[in-house]
Amino acid sequence: MSAANNEEFLPFSRPTISQAAIDEVVACLKSGWITTGPRVKQFEDDLKAYCSAPHALALSSATAGLHLVLAALKLKPGDEVITTPMTFAATLNTIVLTGGTPVLVDVEPGTYNMDVTRIEKAITKRTRAIMPVHFAGLPVDLDPIYELAKKHNLRVIEDAAHAIGTEYKGKRIGSFGDIQVFSFHPNKNMTTGEGGCVVTRDDTMAESVALLRFHGMDREAWNRFGKKGNQHYEIIEPGYKYNMMDIQAALGLHQLKQLDGFIRRRTELALRYHKLLSDWPQWTLTKSPAYSHLHAWHLYTPLINPEAAGMDRDAFMQGMKERNIGTGLHYRAVHLYPYYREQFGFKRGDFPHAETISDRIVSLPLFPTMTDADQDRVIRAMADLFGRKGL
Repeated sequence: MSAANNEEFLPFSRPTISQAAIDEVVACLKSGWITTGPRVKQFEDDLKAYCSAPHALALSSATAGLHLVLAALKLKPGDEVITTPMTFAATLNTIVLTGGTPVLVDVEPGTYNMDVTRIEKAITKRTRAIMPVHFAGLPVDLDPIYELAKKHNLRVIEDAAHAIGTEYKGKRIGSFGDIQVFSFHPNKNMTTGEGGCVVTRDDTMAESVALLRFHGMDREAWNRFGKKGNQHYEIIEPGYKYNMMDIQAALGLHQLKQLDGFIRRRTELALRYHKLLSDWPQWTLTKSPAYSHLHAWHLYTPLINPEAAGMDRDAFMQGMKERNIGTGLHYRAVHLYPYYREQFGFKRGDFPHAETISDRIVSLPLFPTMTDADQDRVIRAMADLFGRKGL
């Protein structure tokens, strides 16, 4: 075994928190206002400016965002939402939790994004929305999706959990289209600890999300408890408890300022991985689509080739752990989980591209403070594990 196992553990992801962000959190704590308040309002204003959008609603998570948007559509039993099997379970879970039926289409083998050529065949009279996922920060080909949505009178809900800062044909995700839901989980390109937001140009959708995120109240708590506030409120409809706290927004205010720099460094590391691994038969690397785009590189996710590697994905991950290097599994195809097999009749063989990716995908370490030396260590550990010589 390599001597690397004596080195400090290198995680697959690590948040980059500036001293300014730490100071902001401390100031928030000292202010006495730690739940939803002025910092959340400022964070929402900054998000609107960053995304060039009229509405940005901060929430406790991206999952909350998907849930609220789907709840606002008031799905009826049997209503369908078309999405991808190559995503985190929250994408499908929120469809089910709001009374909908997930309808899946397979992905492209090179990008892991929805194969847009398969979507129209999946549309029925019960279809209400299309929910593409910008996998790992690579934008889905959106023009054909929006053309289909217009043709069939459907909503488009972009699961942009991986895609804050991503661009499609020169336009930032969130600056156009119908609805986008972003995540600020610690392993994403920017973080608020936990958190997310909904961005939209639809005034009615924004009003619904704002109402549903805090119990269905007609006014926010921080407006009620301020000097000029009024303790009376109305419940317009039953809502949820999905508000973001000022503690979280204190981080987000500074993370957003650094986001473009974070993406530049992630891109440098991803392209360096591409160059260093380009001739390794043990890996199949992702491919770039032909359309103009800016990849945010939330994840770097090659596919292991078990025969050339001499091991499967799980054995590789264990071997890297033994060498004190963390990896991630993003993701197992959702249709293969027991609930979705049993409730919707999905089975292996339904979406072969997603299944191949699911069986072989692995996330290699990638984060802004990762150094070239850290990346070289990852490469050396893989060479040692695979028995490659000459490195």
